[in-house]
Amino acid sequence: MTGTANEQARKTAEGLVYATGFGNEHSSEAVPGALPTGRNSPQRAPLGLYAEQLSGSAFTEPRAANHRSWLYRIRPSAAHPPFVRAEPRAVRSAPFTECAPDPNRLRWNPLPDPEGPTDFLDGLWTLGGNGDAAQRSGMAVHLYHANASMERRVFSNADGELLIVPERGGLLLRTELGLLRAVPGEVALIPRGVRFRVELLDTAPDGQGPAARGYVCENYGQPFRLPDLGPIGANGLANARDFRAPVAAYEDVEGPVEVVNKFCGNLWTATYDHSPLDVVAWHGNHVPYVYDLRCFNVIGSISYDHPDPSIFTVLTSPSDTPGLAGVDFVVFAPRWLVGEDTFRPPYFHRNVMTEYMGLIEGAYDAKAEGFVPGGGSLHNMMSAHGPDRETFDKASAAELVPQKIDDGLAFMFETRWPLTLTAQARDAGHLQRGYDDVWQGLQRHFRL
Repeated sequence: MTGTANEQARKTAEGLVYATGFGNEHSSEAVPGALPTGRNSPQRAPLGLYAEQLSGSAFTEPRAANHRSWLYRIRPSAAHPPFVRAEPRAVRSAPFTECAPDPNRLRWNPLPDPEGPTDFLDGLWTLGGNGDAAQRSGMAVHLYHANASMERRVFSNADGELLIVPERGGLLLRTELGLLRAVPGEVALIPRGVRFRVELLDTAPDGQGPAARGYVCENYGQPFRLPDLGPIGANGLANARDFRAPVAAYEDVEGPVEVVNKFCGNLWTATYDHSPLDVVAWHGNHVPYVYDLRCFNVIGSISYDHPDPSIFTVLTSPSDTPGLAGVDFVVFAPRWLVGEDTFRPPYFHRNVMTEYMGLIEGAYDAKAEGFVPGGGSLHNMMSAHGPDRETFDKASAAELVPQKIDDGLAFMFETRWPLTLTAQARDAGHLQRGYDDVWQGLQRHFRL
């Protein structure tokens, strides 16, 4: 992507306006009068548009769980040629059967630099996951690296929603419902079935390697929602008002556009004679969002002990068992630590849940070294983990004055099932072979 194109994308991103609120019934029109009033599907939609419903849930699901939007577009989605199977590239889907589930603690460095021009779709690389995409259960962890924008190319995912976590470089997301800007420190949520294109806002820092890099959680199960707050009350954690939804913006583009659809684990492609990002107006609640993780209202102890990391949940995808999530998205945002007589870093533990952690910037307070931005660690269920030796020694001897943790931004995808690796993740050259060594040297201190 040229510097001029980067600059154009940046100018577009800087001028964006948004609607606010998570789960709201939004409505927007790019052209006055494009949105019908009084009915969803009039005999003749305004401005010669086609009315079309996009359903992210079954018609008869409870109102609180029902996701759908009405779209008013230049051409209906049905106007397309047949799809044909495409090469999967480095994308994999559940069920993951290439490897046996691994109880070992694992950690990876960032993805190596892409070879040649690579856009977001070509730069997707699957680490692993669980469940079954066709059964709409479970999740997958992907990483991405890109040095080029998607040009005359659009992607959609019938298998689940995509939570995009940028670590390097900003993204301009052109979706059917409008435009979103997502930069490191923010996350973007693309609902199931919503088509979008990714343009890069930045060039590689040194002119080499990826201009954009980050993580993606593909959620096959129930759509992400805000977690219940229980005794916390009515406010706190991720506040609904801080989520930003796009306003209508459409492309009236003729000519060939490749549309890539992920369906039941496979990629399928078709060449349209127009851009499918042609929605002139819409209303509903099946919409994309962007959220600034620094807006997260951290709740923590002001007396003693370290709260369970579930207190840092931003979004959750519930399962059929209350409190047992298909996947939680958790952020370790800047916060104060003030606990008295308390070991302040995350404690040693074994967990029935599986934890994949990534680092957006800085350092993570439970690992003194080796866990770097763009990398990630996997602790499958009941794998014993916790602070490394250096962190333990330092925290055990620290003076317990109020301490601000503001030099890092880490996150976690936590899931109810073990995460099975892809063969490419198991055999990756950037897998750290000596990860277990961080717990070596933990001394025996027992005394009577």
